[in-house]
Amino acid sequence: MYDLGIIGGGPAGYTAAEHAAKLGLKVVLFEKDEVGGVCLNEGCIPTKTLLYSAKLYDHARHASKYGVTVDGVAVDYGKVVARKNKVVRKLVAGVRARLNHENITVVKGEAFVAGREEKELKVECGGESYLMRNMMVCTGSSNVVPPIPGIDSDRVWSSREALAAKERPASVAIIGGGVIGMEFASLYNTLGTQVTVIEMQDEILGNMDREISRMLREELEKKGVVFHLQSRVLELKEEDLLFEKGGEVQAVQAERVLLSVGRRPNTVGFGLESLGLEKTRNGGIVVDEHMRTSDQNVFAVGDVTGFSMLAHTAVREAEVAVNHIRGEYDSMSYRAIPGVVYTLPEVAGVGETEESLAGKDVKYEALRLPMTYSGRFVAENEGANGLCKILVGEDDRILGVHMLGNPSSEIITTATLAVEQELTVEKWLRCVFPHPSVSEILKETLGTFEGDDL
Repeated sequence: MYDLGIIGGGPAGYTAAEHAAKLGLKVVLFEKDEVGGVCLNEGCIPTKTLLYSAKLYDHARHASKYGVTVDGVAVDYGKVVARKNKVVRKLVAGVRARLNHENITVVKGEAFVAGREEKELKVECGGESYLMRNMMVCTGSSNVVPPIPGIDSDRVWSSREALAAKERPASVAIIGGGVIGMEFASLYNTLGTQVTVIEMQDEILGNMDREISRMLREELEKKGVVFHLQSRVLELKEEDLLFEKGGEVQAVQAERVLLSVGRRPNTVGFGLESLGLEKTRNGGIVVDEHMRTSDQNVFAVGDVTGFSMLAHTAVREAEVAVNHIRGEYDSMSYRAIPGVVYTLPEVAGVGETEESLAGKDVKYEALRLPMTYSGRFVAENEGANGLCKILVGEDDRILGVHMLGNPSSEIITTATLAVEQELTVEKWLRCVFPHPSVSEILKETLGTFEGDDL
């Protein structure tokens, strides 16, 4: 008998398992593939590893701007991929070691929920049955494949095939201008691939701050990425990818087509139907603020809820769920979930956007400064400009922060704390920022607040 059974060993699953075990719960974790899930094995980590190699290559190519001469700069993509695989293996082994250290039972195989046996939940896996008092569903999500004629061609990649490829394509057409699409666009463009992006909406990165999204698109266009916005893919026909734009049918030829139009929760094939869990319109499992489903002993965490499909969200959700199982009060807050796009340059944002505030009819003041107001940024980003935007509410509290420029991915944590803790401009200004650091751009931007424009 287990206190907690977890289906899925991604960030949500292994975080929940470790946290629960440390709190004294007896835990069993089911995973059909490798622990670490999509994020570690074929998503977040491998993508960022490839992007870092691209970043080094880009720095080497433009080293002369910094007074450094580098001759014979080249990329061996096979070695880049080999290093990516080594990084993934090392981190997967680390997760396994942590699970073993906490004496967590890890069962490899496809778990199937067989309902209840008296009061306990029952899961079958590999011919064995396991009973548990509580269950956590962490089955993640999978790529959406739209019904486009010809999309089943061998030329079409999902992010999984793109990451596994040992050779870089000479040209690629990316269907979808979301986070994953933009990261691959930046990666391939930096390494010399001709990149075309086809997006149905009128701007890329639909959930990010629109001004920042536009600025990133313009930066990538300067580097040679071709964008077709408000365009609908019609068919993949032999060498041509056909799409409709402005009422006209156009075609683009590319060696590979990368499909990146979103992900959907994985809720089918695990026997969850036997529990009768309530679902959302997009197929995610409905949960309350403690991540509890319509069954009081079943919790759902991570992408399977279909809400905030980010690894770091899943980690916090897992902590909340385990704490609730242990009888400790905890609840999930989505006020300050940072989002990062690891392009060159990086984009990061947290909290409300101008668009979301306008939709709620909330008054605000938008503070803006180019990233070049930070001396450290100028020293390390020759020729770059970027933007820092801070949104302030009527009560002078920080509602959102959005940035374009390196290293936004690291700086955004500071902004996340400000939004989550509902700091006012005055309180945040009293914090001391290290000098020289790029993070000082936050203090510089706050310094433009006048408080009388709302």
